[in-house]
Amino acid sequence: VRDVEIDPEGTFKYILVRLQRPGGEEQRDIVRGTKAAEFHNHIFEKVNPEMEKLGYECKCLGGGKIDHNSKDKKIRVFGLSTGYGKADHSVTVEILKKVYTDYEITWSDDKK
Repeated sequence: VRDVEIDPEGTFKYILVRLQRPGGEEQRDIVRGTKAAEFHNHIFEKVNPEMEKLGYECKCLGGGKIDHNSKDKKIRVFGLSTGYGKADHSVTVEILKKVYTDYEITWSDDKK
């Protein structure tokens, strides 16, 4: 399971999802975001069955928005999900840094 699956460009909704094997202690968090999702729960409704097939239980830890500028190699994480609440953007940024190693990645509690 990849740590991050986000659109290559633009501003879009994202969610932070915790994966866990049923009865297992090991947990890991993944980031998913796409312009195709009108609401945060649309992302979760896609991710959850995919992860269940692989034997994981999913829990949405919250959401927000990502502004991805691939030309300038910048990612900004901000905002919140009305349905799931605000994700811990500092956790999201740490996960993004593992994948986008040469990017400037920042976060804020700004709504826009």
